[in-house]
Amino acid sequence: MSTESENSGARRRLLPRLTSPCAGDIAVLLFCLWWLLLIVFRAFPQIDTGVASLFFRPEACLVGQPDGRICGTFPYELHVSLRVLRQVLFFLPHVVTAVLVVLLVLALREHGATYNAVRVRNLKVALGSLILGPVLLVNVWLKNFAHRPRPRDTNLFGGDFDFVHAGTFAGQCVRNCSFISGEAASAGWLFCLIFILPQPARTALAPLLIAAALVTPALRVAFGGHYLSDAVLGWLSSVIIFSALLALSQTTHHRKFSGG
Repeated sequence: MSTESENSGARRRLLPRLTSPCAGDIAVLLFCLWWLLLIVFRAFPQIDTGVASLFFRPEACLVGQPDGRICGTFPYELHVSLRVLRQVLFFLPHVVTAVLVVLLVLALREHGATYNAVRVRNLKVALGSLILGPVLLVNVWLKNFAHRPRPRDTNLFGGDFDFVHAGTFAGQCVRNCSFISGEAASAGWLFCLIFILPQPARTALAPLLIAAALVTPALRVAFGGHYLSDAVLGWLSSVIIFSALLALSQTTHHRKFSGG
């Protein structure tokens, strides 16, 4: 009897180490990668300007424009089908958020044997990472205080503002600026949902979520709405926050389960 109790206690002590995924390690590695990429984009700004130029079409300036001014458009933004697709992808995270809120409310109403603690935890992580990442970090703080002009607003691509490097808080944009991309951050958040979806929903929805997660930032770059660095760093920011919250929630859950 005592041996069985000791074995049970040993299994509980080992449970966090055996069952906790490497979400924390992933968060740390991606956090380091985020800063490494920022350093690369700052050291080689031609990456941003070069990629943006691939989607820019120079045009003759109107009469009366100053000499040396660059005029033109980002023609992909003029395609009606692509604009519609962008709108659909823009609202997709809003729809998914509403669904997750409903699922969380329903899950919290369950009691006893029907209460699924893992489902509740995952839904809280999903909604919490959305609030901390795309909402607060990106749209409330960075996009309003980074002051980086969007490509189409810079004098390299038909705008009036000077180009500034990624991570430079000294641009001429006043609000809703380019660094980092809010839509790319939302796309990265959608991608993260794949890892908490139960089967068979994961198999059914993963292709759609992956496509949305990749097409959204690509369209923002093609439309001249963001530089490549804005899209990549915005996308990664959500994955980092999601992984960190998931690791924290798993640690808390396992400690509670083991009575530690």
